[in-house]
Amino acid sequence: MPRPISKLARRFLPALLLACFFSHLLPGASALPTGTPTAAGADPSPTVPYASDDPNVELWNENLKTVPEAQRSKYGATVLGPQNVPLELQNPSLLAPPTTDHGDVPNAKWPFDLSHNRLQTGGWARQQNVNNLPIAKGLAGVDMRLEPGAIRELHWHNTAEWAYVLKGSTQVTTVTADGQNYVATVPKGSLWYFPSGQPHSLQATDDDPEGSEFLLVFDNGSFNEDSTFLLTDWLAHVPKEVIAKNFHVGQSAFDHIPSEQLYIFPGPIPADGQQPPESPQGSTPLPYTFDFANLEPTRYAGGTVKIADSRNFKVAKKIAVAEVTVEPGSMRELHWHPGDDEWTYFLEGSARITLFAAAGNARTFDYQAGDIAYVPASYGHYIENTGDSTLRLLEILKTDVFKDISLNQWLALTPPELVKAHLQLSDETIAHLSKTKPVVVAPQ
Repeated sequence: MPRPISKLARRFLPALLLACFFSHLLPGASALPTGTPTAAGADPSPTVPYASDDPNVELWNENLKTVPEAQRSKYGATVLGPQNVPLELQNPSLLAPPTTDHGDVPNAKWPFDLSHNRLQTGGWARQQNVNNLPIAKGLAGVDMRLEPGAIRELHWHNTAEWAYVLKGSTQVTTVTADGQNYVATVPKGSLWYFPSGQPHSLQATDDDPEGSEFLLVFDNGSFNEDSTFLLTDWLAHVPKEVIAKNFHVGQSAFDHIPSEQLYIFPGPIPADGQQPPESPQGSTPLPYTFDFANLEPTRYAGGTVKIADSRNFKVAKKIAVAEVTVEPGSMRELHWHPGDDEWTYFLEGSARITLFAAAGNARTFDYQAGDIAYVPASYGHYIENTGDSTLRLLEILKTDVFKDISLNQWLALTPPELVKAHLQLSDETIAHLSKTKPVVVAPQ
């Protein structure tokens, strides 16, 4: 015998029947979940809302004579408290960030101007490491200046050392564990590299009357320039009897060795074409310097790129570099480095970078000449020229071979229907994707 319909069911039954009836009459009605296309549906509803079209250009730059405010479109408000206007003019993406920024990404900008400088007779040095840029766990840098003849004393590190000469020229020397020696002079725009533990020295020539300045990069973010192994520091802490015994000479031969480290000190101008002492083991089979300044760059629509890594600079097994130029309005394309941290140094111009750190986390930073940007491995990013002059920078990777993955190329080489399913792109847009890396993209 059928069960009687309850009073509650009788109360709501008419409404339920009407809802079912009208659901079949209304146009476009479907029993499928939101965002699931039907066979006949032309444009499916989005699974999530479409991305915003709000403009997110930089609102000012360091050259404008204005007082920045923490406002973008309808968001934010004016600043009522004290302001450091010059700093805010240099960092519009921090005070009034793009609306696409979200979540938390550690600070990825450090200007050498904020680093403590170690002043010596004959030069100076300032560094960046995890102490002032905690995100930079894989690489650290030093900016060093030597007057003509000044010497960065004989020393070694427990990290590899890579260098780019910013101005002037520098004479370098090294001796390998096999007793092979090498001496060379490195001009502006060129490189040297010494493996971990290999002793070497650096000395400014007088090719430029002001001497030399160079950028040093080390393959460990915890590197400390003040903790290197120095010749004078070592011998100052060994009993003189032991030193004399080691060299088989009288102890008086060492009466004038320094009582503490010299680090940077004045010296005689090195001779042009200086040759090392003849070694019974011979000279090094591979050069420890590279003529990067005269390497012909590859030209792209929006700029140029030239690369030095272990394929053409054979000894550079831990650090690779791309020197990139980006014309006004152009950008280094959206990309990432699959397994290598990036330490970028800006030589000229101004730029902005948005770091995508996964899980909805993204943050934008602005950069000027002399600034350092740090991009951890696999973080998606671009580098956009935000100025009116050519942007020039060094992309330095902790690797033996420079590699990146282009977003444009990835999508172009993926089955089109799969790309459409993700991004709802038209056939025309799909056809416009590039199967070769654009690398540096020109303005539209």
